[in-house]
Amino acid sequence: MKIVPALLAILLLAACNREAPPAESPAASHAATPAAASISANFQLQPWSLAVDTAAAQPDLFALPDGRLLLSWVEPREHGHTLKFAAFEHGRWSAPREIAHGADWFVNWADTPHLAATPDGALWAHWLQKSATSTYAYDVVLVRSGDGGATWSKPVRVNDDGKAAEHGFVSLWPASRDALGVAWLDGRDAASGEHAGHDGHDSGAMTLRTATFDAQLQRHDEARLDAMTCDCCQTDVALGARGPLLVYRDRTPEEIRDIAITRLERGAWTPAHTVHDDRWTMPACPVNGPSVAARGDAVLVGWYTAAGNTPTLKLARSADAGNRFGAPVVVDSGEAVQGRIDVAFDGETAWALWVREGRDGQSLQLARYAPDLSRELQRIEVAKLQGRGRGTGFPQLALHEGKAFVTWTDIADGKPLLLGAVLAR
Repeated sequence: MKIVPALLAILLLAACNREAPPAESPAASHAATPAAASISANFQLQPWSLAVDTAAAQPDLFALPDGRLLLSWVEPREHGHTLKFAAFEHGRWSAPREIAHGADWFVNWADTPHLAATPDGALWAHWLQKSATSTYAYDVVLVRSGDGGATWSKPVRVNDDGKAAEHGFVSLWPASRDALGVAWLDGRDAASGEHAGHDGHDSGAMTLRTATFDAQLQRHDEARLDAMTCDCCQTDVALGARGPLLVYRDRTPEEIRDIAITRLERGAWTPAHTVHDDRWTMPACPVNGPSVAARGDAVLVGWYTAAGNTPTLKLARSADAGNRFGAPVVVDSGEAVQGRIDVAFDGETAWALWVREGRDGQSLQLARYAPDLSRELQRIEVAKLQGRGRGTGFPQLALHEGKAFVTWTDIADGKPLLLGAVLAR
């Protein structure tokens, strides 16, 4: 890992930074106001040293209300894998702590572990654990820590169907002061354990399920929200003023795989509806899920589609807690667009992070927009990557103290490593 500082320097030197021209629209007439001038000010790219000093991948990054950033990652070990995390506060990292390790985990570039926190101060984490010898037979397991991550509970299975099937692509959110909400894709109805559905020839459909777990890790209110979803696209969740908003890639019998959203309000999930009718007909799973962020009733969703045989990245905004979305903004399009989007929204600026791969290799791109998406404010190439293909996984984006923090996986000398950058005014 001695190459890491030098590599990071090369990545950041390669970064470009440009401000997009103001849109010629009524919204542009506000450009002279102090608020608009503030959001138009360019962010500068700086290196961000992480708490990881060994081979690692599958990062998860999010901001806590108490002012900390939490980063988790997976490290390979001689027999199996280890899930670790560290906290970033006042410009410094805590010492990394182990959450769990195992030799029977299902570790995947796209279906990664996540961390979450509830208002009582507890931390929660999940990973995937093999349930049978079939390649794609695994369960979601969940643990809780009541002492800041020093010790963790015995794992419990999120799915209790007992089927040797796929269960994964999890989203976590605080359901109450001491309870956690969990959403996951559940393959119990397909249940072949051999990646059924990923080639379009499944015996049953992947479903979307949710449940709540209390402080004793007891399951409550399990429900099936959708009886037919895309098989291996990430789900995502954000907390809005009216409750959690859950996004996922839906699937119809006609193989239309557009992005759907539902909201948990007053104890019930609203009927799911599409964010936008791309009508992308796709016979197999693209492994490219949506991302959502919210601030009050304002909701931002970003997603990948290849409708019309053109890879495209889109953003759409809702002003009414996800009931209706405006026409999407095209962030990027063309053969080089890989998607793997992450979005963030603080009420002042909308952010999108994604991956491109052209003849000259992969790159990590970031753009920010006015809060109503009326104009692009800035576009930055965060890094040029050595890795190609799926090994670089899904980059992560979080907003913290007026800055944007980014972490991603690269491949050097055949080993995965985590890198970071921060954008600040």
